[in-house]
Amino acid sequence: MAERPDYFVKSAEKTLAVLLAFSAGNSELTVSQVAAATDQTRASARRFLLTLVDLGYLQAHGNAYRMTPRVLDVGAAYLSGLTLPQAAVGHLQSLARELEETASLCVLEGQDILYVERVAAPRLHALNVSIGNRLPAWVTSMGRVLIAYLEPAEQEAFLQRVELQKYTEHTVSSIEELKKELATVRQQEWSLVNQELDEGLRGLAVPVIRGGKLLGALNISVQTSRNNPAYIQDQLLPKLQGAAKAIADDFGGRLG
Repeated sequence: MAERPDYFVKSAEKTLAVLLAFSAGNSELTVSQVAAATDQTRASARRFLLTLVDLGYLQAHGNAYRMTPRVLDVGAAYLSGLTLPQAAVGHLQSLARELEETASLCVLEGQDILYVERVAAPRLHALNVSIGNRLPAWVTSMGRVLIAYLEPAEQEAFLQRVELQKYTEHTVSSIEELKKELATVRQQEWSLVNQELDEGLRGLAVPVIRGGKLLGALNISVQTSRNNPAYIQDQLLPKLQGAAKAIADDFGGRLG
């Protein structure tokens, strides 16, 4: 092992090692288990554990110890400095990998959705977009989520500026039809757009909300040949909603 510099504080390293010994699979540890995990004596491990108890990061539970919610404060400063795309990218990568579908995050800008983060599936499809690209909001699943969550006056102003275009035979053909769709999206809190912008492609989107504020919309693009609407709603929607919640939790640090 390389020699440590003069400023290196060994006790700081050991303190962090004790905290990092706790995980989802090891949420409750005894002194002996912590000592083994951190390569310390039982006496040394016990001193660090008791110190962390006094500081409020751990609590004793019988002969074992477990973390308290205060450990979230350790990462709060980092999380509070994350941009929305930075907070989202890891979750989009997980979605794309697990579902083998493209995952995207968008915000509303003018009449368009703006892609701020995107992780492509291993396969390519006809609609090829990347970060910074725009698409008409009214005809996309993410756009409809974002429009549906506008204040009534803002939504009406938005719809007055919409210029309908027939992209496929499935595209909505009137403002009234679009309004009904937006009302459904707002009520159910998700949107499924079926081949309205691109033949052979469905878009599923959910809002990303933190503290009652809409941050953006999260989407996965699915090929019609791979997934039917019932499967999308029953199997894929819960995973997308879980990812949206995780992004909201990570963005801006700890709430309250």
